[in-house]
Amino acid sequence: MERTQILDLMGSLKLYGMRSAYDEVMAAGIKRQHEPPRIVGDLLQSEIAEKQARSIKYQIAIAKLP
Repeated sequence: MERTQILDLMGSLKLYGMRSAYDEVMAAGIKRQHEPPRIVGDLLQSEIAEKQARSIKYQIAIAKLP
């Protein structure tokens, strides 16, 4: 599957963290010869971090902190 198709699918699934980290994680995985499960794990960690960051940003916004 081509890169653009993968990024489109990630976008349609609303996996924005994985989508933004895809190139970096893939380059590092190929460079270090990581196994596919490790690469997928890194992408999933990126998604979790993105969701946590969005959650914190949302909570700060509704708290109306200066």
